[in-house]
Amino acid sequence: MSSIESEAGPILSARLRDLRPALRTAQARYSIRAFRGSARRGAPLPPILAPYGRLADALGLFRRAGTMLTQFVFPSVYAIPAADRNFDGIGQGFSGPGGTFSVAGAPPDPNGDVGPNHYVQVVNTDLAVFDKNGVPIYGPVPINTLWSGFGGGCQTNNDGDPTVLYDPMADRWIISQFSVSTTPYLQCVAVSATNDPTGSYYRYVFSYSTDFPDYPKMGVWPDAYYITFNIFTNGQVFAGAEICAYDRVKMLAGMPATQQCFNTTTSYGGLLPADLDGARQPPAGSPNYIVGLGAAPNSLAFWKFHVDWTTPASSSFTGPMTLATAAYSEACGGGRCIPQSGTTQRLDSLGDRLMYRLAYRNFGDHESLVVNHSVVAGSSVGVRWYELRVAATGAGLSMFQQGTYAPNSNYRWMGSLAMDQAGNMALGYSVSSSFLHPQIRYTGRLAGDPAGQMTQGEGTLIAGGGSQLATLSRWGDYSMMAVDPGDDCTFWYTNQYLPTNGRFNWKTRIGTFKFPSCGPVTNDFSISASPPSVSLAPGASGVSTISTALIAGSAETIALTVSGVPAGATATPNPTSVTAGGSSSLTINAGTATPGSYTLTVTGTSTSAIHATTVTLTVTSGAPVNDFSISASPSSLSLAQGASSPSTISTAVISGNAETISLTVSGVPTGATATLNPTSVTAGGGSTLTINAGTAAAGTYTLTVTGTSASAMHSTSVTLTVTSGASSALVNGGFETGDLTGWTTIGAASVTTGSHSGTYAAMVGSTSAFNGDSSLTQTFTAPASSGTSWSARTRSRTTGRRPPCGTTRQTPLTLCWQKHARTRARGPRPVLRSSEVARTHWR
Repeated sequence: MSSIESEAGPILSARLRDLRPALRTAQARYSIRAFRGSARRGAPLPPILAPYGRLADALGLFRRAGTMLTQFVFPSVYAIPAADRNFDGIGQGFSGPGGTFSVAGAPPDPNGDVGPNHYVQVVNTDLAVFDKNGVPIYGPVPINTLWSGFGGGCQTNNDGDPTVLYDPMADRWIISQFSVSTTPYLQCVAVSATNDPTGSYYRYVFSYSTDFPDYPKMGVWPDAYYITFNIFTNGQVFAGAEICAYDRVKMLAGMPATQQCFNTTTSYGGLLPADLDGARQPPAGSPNYIVGLGAAPNSLAFWKFHVDWTTPASSSFTGPMTLATAAYSEACGGGRCIPQSGTTQRLDSLGDRLMYRLAYRNFGDHESLVVNHSVVAGSSVGVRWYELRVAATGAGLSMFQQGTYAPNSNYRWMGSLAMDQAGNMALGYSVSSSFLHPQIRYTGRLAGDPAGQMTQGEGTLIAGGGSQLATLSRWGDYSMMAVDPGDDCTFWYTNQYLPTNGRFNWKTRIGTFKFPSCGPVTNDFSISASPPSVSLAPGASGVSTISTALIAGSAETIALTVSGVPAGATATPNPTSVTAGGSSSLTINAGTATPGSYTLTVTGTSTSAIHATTVTLTVTSGAPVNDFSISASPSSLSLAQGASSPSTISTAVISGNAETISLTVSGVPTGATATLNPTSVTAGGGSTLTINAGTAAAGTYTLTVTGTSASAMHSTSVTLTVTSGASSALVNGGFETGDLTGWTTIGAASVTTGSHSGTYAAMVGSTSAFNGDSSLTQTFTAPASSGTSWSARTRSRTTGRRPPCGTTRQTPLTLCWQKHARTRARGPRPVLRSSEVARTHWR
């Protein structure tokens, strides 16, 4: 394993829609996948990337031919829904706000993903953004436009093999491509700073030195963005697969990020990482699953990748583990054999690898992953598909169902598979034969259909108007089926086709459809208690964690209430409401309750559902335990940046004797301060929590005040809302404290009585002879979104330097108050220095 610091970045880009598109150049298609290796028109591959044998040849992975059990499906009623959106994506002649696209090479590598408001498509080597009606609102532009001003290979090279993914957990976009025209070989990754795919991006570059990182495929997971490569040492010799994790949390925040990588032997290549679909995340701590074709015939191989960003040495990559499959032979022996109408030119099958994506979905009661590859089906080629499930024992993956879709003798390949929130599957692919031009079709199955069958018939997204001519065999390389997060039902599919016979005239198509059985689901949750029983002496306290989990639909707010509490005892949840998936601490105090056993019922109520769990309370006999309660008043404060306000922290004895309680505060946002005075009290006493918003970013924060005594520990919270605005008080003298806290002093400076208002003022300089400068300095950061002003009054003693207040006559001594002020309009310079508020020169 290696852990490599991001070599450059993050550098926040300008808004993508404001960047000047990078120049398109008809450079070579830099790839060592020689079995798919036709160069871009007009530019040969450089010698170092000259054609090599098929990856399968290099791996020795030709699988033995055998009996292929293919289920031919001829449904009497073709129930597949018609496409409700069906439009051209990037391809020859495609026009959008960025201009008109001209094909410069093949294959197109078409893929795209969908968010709440947009569909983003990438191809070799451009990107475009569409609204959800199919109207292009940005692009087409070269993908390296994203790295304008970034420098290095990511800016200067536009080499392709792109992917685009929507991160549903963060509502962000991830766009990636490799830079392999020059060394070091790089993977360029851009993460949107907001949910707007036309806005700004955090740009990253990850280096692989002289290891050519071919065929990169990415997946979204809670703890990382996982990516797989086929590695070729020095761009020549196949060295196996490499699987890397990028630090997702850091990248979403625009912070420097690292990668952690593992490698396989040369027995494996073309691996895929699990990619999350749906709102329900994997269980906490779940590894990412990596799947590929097995080294043995009729098998899949999988690994479990657990990344530890705190202790990288604790990261693990476990595998390979083997899953037996029904017998299969790779389509075309892994190479080219796909026929077309009107030409003898055959197309590549890419039958030696799984096809993008390995789509993961958590259904609450089970976790599924679906994937496909192209296999021999009778006298033609069909799509073998699998549904894998995560074993309840945590041992890994198991085969749940599998099938081969080949309803007739046409060749079907280049598939992509996904599941909607109801468990229905959709499979998109290319279709061709000696009687058909290549075209784009799709099929599917419902969750309750017979296992191993695509029962819903076949739909056509577009019937191709032409075939790809000699000597160009490369087709697609991959396609992509995505699921709309808006309803978690609508499938979006993109693939390539040709409008007429040709060699570099490909187009892409984007289409959507939805199964009628997939509709809005009732939002639902589960609730549980841990531990489910608590035994307490009189006056003693205990805690049970009340956990909730999302089991259907979207997460709602759950209000928590407790019933069944015996007289004399208390049971309080904190917080009293959570979002499904969150937890609350139920603090139980036995108080003066009669010894015995009681059942406490914790009820969770959301807009759509009500569920309950129980906690058994056993009150034992014995002397009461010293215990206390703690509260804050007010429990919420709204402060402008720089402003401060107190909250009173009160304690009370609830059983036993009063003990000393130490008070601490946590959760204070960066730039703010929170101080307790005093920091310890005797139970029944109080403390003042003074909060200063300082330069904290505008937002809402939860500050937790914890009280700890010899016998118990309790906490209360104060909600702090920080606002910004031109009138925010960012800094003040603070001299009424009688000291110079917060100020930096040079020379002679002190606090004295006799001020313009109040009691104290700062005195800068000395009452006796002094040579040099004296000053007070305080620096503050002003909000970039507003203007800033300061004002101060100074009284100067000078000798013959300045007239007294209101006169023009000079006197040996001047003694007056003068007002100083400065205002800075809203602008890009947020840092002001207030050192000249009170600077006096004595001579």
